[in-house]
Amino acid sequence: MPNPLLLLDIDGVLNPFQAAPPGPAGYHLHLMRPQCWIAQHPHLLSEDVPDLEVRLHPEHGAELLDLPFELAWATTWEDDANRHISPVIGLPALPVINWTNPDHFPADGTYFKTADVVSYAAGRPFAWVDDQIHQADRDYVSRNHPGPALLYDVDPEVGLTLDDFEALAHWAGELALPRSA
Repeated sequence: MPNPLLLLDIDGVLNPFQAAPPGPAGYHLHLMRPQCWIAQHPHLLSEDVPDLEVRLHPEHGAELLDLPFELAWATTWEDDANRHISPVIGLPALPVINWTNPDHFPADGTYFKTADVVSYAAGRPFAWVDDQIHQADRDYVSRNHPGPALLYDVDPEVGLTLDDFEALAHWAGELALPRSA
């Protein structure tokens, strides 16, 4: 049986963008210009778009790779995650979920990512780590995903912590336990 999926957001999860400067201990500031950031400034020429401040923890890549998951990006950074984030924290290029409609806000109150996350998982067990998960998303997943799923909300002022890594490892470990008849 393959490892469960770990679907990762960047902003709020790996980049605690709402933290007061200089950010949580151990994070380093990086100036980046991903396409998703440039696209948010349509009134400017791309060379005039200011750099995006991104705080990343250099140990998170190794810590993520140590988890018993198959990793994939679930971020609005899409392919920029592999160009900008993976090399900085020591991750290989990861599969990317490409969003079908990132500007749409579903009437049922779910996050625009939710249906695509369920579609990407295709019935496999998954943990989705994001800072914008709500009850409507949990309800949608429980109705539309037949396998185990953990929707793990992270505080965007703090980012991933040791407790979060332990909780993810514990959840994956519980999946691996034999089920009694």
